[in-house]
Amino acid sequence: QVTLVESGGGLVQTGGSLNLSCVGSGGFLSDYDMAWFRQAPGKEREFVAAINDGGSNTYYPDSAKGRFTISRDNTKNTIHLQMNSLRPEDTAVYYCAAHRAIIWTYARPNGYDWWGQGTQVTVSS
Repeated sequence: QVTLVESGGGLVQTGGSLNLSCVGSGGFLSDYDMAWFRQAPGKEREFVAAINDGGSNTYYPDSAKGRFTISRDNTKNTIHLQMNSLRPEDTAVYYCAAHRAIIWTYARPNGYDWWGQGTQVTVSS
């Protein structure tokens, strides 16, 4: 069972950037497909980005394309989410998640078995 810890959140102005990190322990993240989700108060958990275990494929919703980049460094057991051109509507708690199975529904929260505790991202207008 892998444990995930996110970091890198904070307060940033509109148009600014943040780089979130998710470090794994108790397992090798290279064995897992990984993703970032976010959840704002009163809203459902929302897909932000995903990357397969080898790092060859990435997936984004339209709201993140061109602004967010997911990457992984398996030598450091870490995944990153580089977020640029941030907007107030990006304000949320951001979670990383891990999946390890044959069938992967990358955009659905119930497709992941392990979750971090989250890191708060606040974008001021």
